[in-house]
Parts: sequence; C-alpha cells; structure tokens
Amino acid sequence: MKKEDRWVLPYVKKNMKLLIIVVLLGGLTVSSAASLMFTSGYLISKAATRPENVLMIYVPIVAVRTFGILRSVSRYVERLTGHHIILKILSDMRVRLYRMLEPQALKLRSRFRTGDMLGILADDIEHLQDMYLKTVFPGISALLLYTIFIVALGSFSWPFAGLIAIYAAVFVFLVPLVSLLVTRAKNIELKKGRSRLYRRLTDGVMGVSDWVFSGRQSDFIDAYEEEEHRWLEIERKRQRFSRWRDFAVQCLAAGLVLLMLMWAGGLSAEGGLPHTFIAAFVLVVFPLTEAFFPLSDAAGAIPAYEDSLRRMEQLRPAQAEADTVSPETAEAVGLDDVTLRFDNVSFSYESGHPVLRGVSFTVKQGEKIALLGPSGAGKSTILTMIEGALSPDAGRVAFNGIEAVALQDDISRIVGVLNQKPYLFDTTILNNIRLGNPEASDEEVYWAARQVKLHDLIESLPDGYHTSVQEAGSRFSGGERQRIALARILLQGAPVIVLDEPTVGLDPITEKELLLTMFEALDGKTVLWITHHLAGAEAADRILFLENGRIEMEGRHQDLLQENKRYQRLYQLDAPALRHEDRKGSFI
Repeated sequence: MKKEDRWVLPYVKKNMKLLIIVVLLGGLTVSSAASLMFTSGYLISKAATRPENVLMIYVPIVAVRTFGILRSVSRYVERLTGHHIILKILSDMRVRLYRMLEPQALKLRSRFRTGDMLGILADDIEHLQDMYLKTVFPGISALLLYTIFIVALGSFSWPFAGLIAIYAAVFVFLVPLVSLLVTRAKNIELKKGRSRLYRRLTDGVMGVSDWVFSGRQSDFIDAYEEEEHRWLEIERKRQRFSRWRDFAVQCLAAGLVLLMLMWAGGLSAEGGLPHTFIAAFVLVVFPLTEAFFPLSDAAGAIPAYEDSLRRMEQLRPAQAEADTVSPETAEAVGLDDVTLRFDNVSFSYESGHPVLRGVSFTVKQGEKIALLGPSGAGKSTILTMIEGALSPDAGRVAFNGIEAVALQDDISRIVGVLNQKPYLFDTTILNNIRLGNPEASDEEVYWAARQVKLHDLIESLPDGYHTSVQEAGSRFSGGERQRIALARILLQGAPVIVLDEPTVGLDPITEKELLLTMFEALDGKTVLWITHHLAGAEAADRILFLENGRIEMEGRHQDLLQENKRYQRLYQLDAPALRHEDRKGSFI
C-alpha cells in the first residue's frame, strides 16, 4: 500500500505538532485535576487540625484555586485545539474522498450499491473523527499519566509503586484488551447491519412507487423493521457487556482507593508520612481513574475504525486500475472530428460469463448509428466502456486513437449521454439546462431550449425559465423531461452523443416526435443510439445488431430489410408500432 493511499498516517504526520499539543493539553488537564484533588485533600486535613493562623494554609488555598482555574482553562484549550485539528483533518479527508470518487463515479456504480456508498460517505468518515477524539487522544494521554503517576509514587515507595503499576495496568491494558476481543465481533456485526439498513432504505426510497402500486408496502416496512430489530438486539448485547465492564472497572477503582488508603494510613502510622497527606493521596486516585475509564470504550471501538478504513480502502482498486493508463485530455483527441472505434473488444464480469466477444465497429464524425439487441446482449457494457468506466479484457475502445479509459477525467467534454430516466434537480428550468455548461449565458440556454422545441412551452409558464421543475422533474411529462435533458447535452457541446433508450415508456406518438427532435438537434454530431426495437431505425445511417456478445448484423436499414431474412422477421415483430407510425406519416 502506498503511503499516500493511507487514511491515518499522512494526516498524523502532517499535523504532528498540533497532535502533540493536544495530547499534552489532555495530560495537563488531568494532572491539574489530580493536583486539585491532592491539594484539596491536604487543605481539608490541615484545616481540621485548627492551625493557629490562616497563613499556615494560605499556600494550599492558593494552590486549590490555581489548579481549579488551570484545569478549566486547559480543558477548554484542549477541546478547542482538538476539535480544530480534527475538523481540519476531516475536511482534508472529505476533499480527498470526493476527488477520489468523482473521476471513477461511473465505475463505482458497478462495484458498490448506493447504500454502501451512503455508508462510506456518512458513516465511515465520522468514525475516523471518533477515532481521534475518543481513542487516540485519550489513549496517549492516559499512558502519559500512568507513567507520571507511577514515577511520582516511586519517590515515596518503589515497592508500592510497583504494586500500583501492576494494579493500574488492569485499567490501562488488560480491561481494554478484553473489551477489544469481546466487542470486535459485535462491532463488525453492527457495522454490517447498519450497511444493510442503508441498502434496504435506499432500495425502498428508490423503488417506493413499485412498493406502493404492488400493495406490498407493509412487506417492505416489516422487512425493514425486522432487520432493524436484529441490529438493535446486537446493540443491546453490546451495551449489556459495556455496563458489566464499567461496573467491574468501578469496582477496580474502589479497590485502588482502598489500596491507597491502606498504604497512606500505614505509612503515616510508621511516621513516614504526615497524617494530613492521607486524604490527599486517596483523593488523587479519582481523577486519575477517570482518565483510565474511557480506554475500554476506546479499545472496543477499534474494530469499527478498522472496518471503516477497510471499506474506504476498497475505493482504491478502481482508481489503481485507471492509473495503469496515462491520463489524456480532450484537447489531445480534438473536438472537431472525433472517430469512435471499438477494435476487437472482449469483456467478462467477475462471474466469468463473457459479455462481449471480439466486438469491432467504427463510428465516424457525424454518423448516426443504431445499436440494437435484446436485454443482456452487452449494450450497457458498451456504453460503460465509451464512458471510460470499464477497460476491455482484450482490444481497445478509443477516440481518435486515444483509449477511453485514459480520458476518464475529461470524458464529459467528448461524450454526452442521454439516459432512459435523466434526473432533473429541484430547481429552475434555467439551472437544470445550464448544468450542461455552468458558464453558459441565458441566451445560450434559450438557444438550447429552442433546438429541442421547448422554448415556447417554457415561455408560456408563469415564471418562464425560472419555473421550478419540482422534485425529480415531476412537473413535466416524460417526453418533456427528456427534452430538457437533451437541451442540457446540447449546451455541454460534446461531439459524441449516446442515446441510451431515451424513449422507453413513452407512447408511440411522443416517441416518434422526440426521436425526430433528437436527430434534428444532434445533426452534425456523432450519435450512437442504443435501442431495443426498430421503430425509427430508418433514421440511422447504419444499424448494428448485438447478440451473444457479437455483432450479428450490420448495415443500412433498407439493405438489411431487403437482404437479411432475420432482420425482416425482427422488423415484422415491430410491425404494429411501425404501421401506427406510418399512418401518421413517415418518420423522416
């Protein structure tokens, strides 16, 4: 693993000075609390002897006030500095994470479910925040205090200091180790359960209409609640163990107080320690043990941190795969005359089933190619390769000789994609179209809307281009949403356009009108039209029929219709829809 790929050490090294300051401030806070209790115990004991003059206890009075103020100030500065550095580290982590995700977003879509990505973005980064605040800082501070405490006791009695070192090691080392071993499995189960809940929730949200229309919404709710109940049961078991562990730690703390009391009392009885120091030595135990208590929870959370780091590291392989190809830019391709070439491309997914087998075709600038084929034939894989999100197992996918994978960071300047269900954001029509080119002027947006025959409709709305499309574009029909997305693509200015079955779900009349508008608006651009039936195929310059991972048929519509019997049969299967179109007039 390269150092720059780690999620902990680079940030620790970069902020080492501030981290050391936070740890020292944490130690100073607990030391101030211990000193406060020590001087308070001495002051109470000394005052109980009724000294003849208040000046005899003036120094401990001042010390109590000093340590009390110092504890509050150091605690405040420690929290302020600690949270500052953590927010700084998290900010750098989030920027790095998003920069890692953005260029490989398409590739991640095939490797991670939406719920998993939501867990990484919302959960894992927050876990790393807790790692510093609840584990690293308290752990180092506690070890520092443990050492100081034993050395300080050693100045009075090294044998007793050794005994306390062994006893306190139960707090500092043994209990956290046991907590780590016991809670490791439970924390991993909790993390996995939370990821499953994320996946179920995102699946339910995305498919809410299907659940409602099928009348099975109660099934989804029951299944989600059952999954949530299992997760809560694991959480209850973990909390039950934590309660018993904390009770045991409190008992250990009481034992440490008794040991200190017995030692201080015995030493005082032998004349080796003034009796006014007995309460001081006993009270100093309380703030020290409070510093040791969080170590068990901190150790128990380590598996969750490890799981978060492991999930975030899983983002790297796709990036590493892209790094094997030298990155190129759109300028290297040239945007005026772009030729898309598939050269003997083969590809298989992890299952081993071949999706593409030696696929070869060329789309020159200005050509309109219709790519047909049944479901599962490999059309979506071809689209993903054009987007640079997948590398072929064999062969090349290239624009003007430059591989698509090498252009992944700049692919949006070369390829525009109109999907089956383009997403419209809950903002104005103007902003939705301008998404294709954030620098575009209002006039350029109006031009794009005119090209897709949407300008007059928009102008007729009460707020014109400032009309909100509402959530997911619900204000408009399917055909109108596609036209807005097409205007967005025109504004993008990419020379190669992929139409990924953009008319699915539309009625024949709307489909015909939309296809006519698309081909008119995209005149002069390279168009690869992915479709599953032959309605409107005569508008394409060439037709490619993909089946079983191979190009089974290729040629002009009229030539195939006259010479290829299989194409004739396929054309006849679409005959009802085609005859309906013929009654309304020819397609072009």
